[in-house]
Amino acid sequence: MQPILQIRQTPALIGIDADPGAYSISQPKAEVNITTTPSELTVQSTRPELKIDQSAARAAYYGGGMLEMNKRIYSGIQQLYLQGIARKVDQGNRMAEFFKPGNTIAEVYGTDTEPNSFPEIRGPASYDNVDIHFETRAPQIDFRPAQVDIQVERHRPEIEYTRGKLNIYMQQYASVQFIPPEVNVQM
Repeated sequence: MQPILQIRQTPALIGIDADPGAYSISQPKAEVNITTTPSELTVQSTRPELKIDQSAARAAYYGGGMLEMNKRIYSGIQQLYLQGIARKVDQGNRMAEFFKPGNTIAEVYGTDTEPNSFPEIRGPASYDNVDIHFETRAPQIDFRPAQVDIQVERHRPEIEYTRGKLNIYMQQYASVQFIPPEVNVQM
């Protein structure tokens, strides 16, 4: 048998001891500012107006105002004058035909015994002599809606990182061992 040289090899071992890093994250709350302007309702209303016109009723009771009464008298006298002229013309025409029966002086002028009347100074009487006028106006409504102003101030997150531990070391060094064969010295 031949002598054999033995070689023993031990590999190198590297040891790694590592702890992971740690994150610390915090974020302050956002600040919210809310400002509200309240709504506003404005209502303006006017009083209703009641107008009563009694001038026609007063004219029917006692003739009304002086100017109005004078106008009625003037127009009434004009009418009476025209009626009087028409009556005189009619009497004259009848007297021109005196030969007809019934057109004698006594019959034409004798029946004219009515006095000349004075014109009516009062206005016509009616159930509708008082005018009533009632006027209403719609209210003016103004509305301003509420306004909300929102201001938000946000804060960025605060992130901290704490590194972990990393320890690298030689757990076992590499080695090579040569073991020579046994030599027999007896030979």
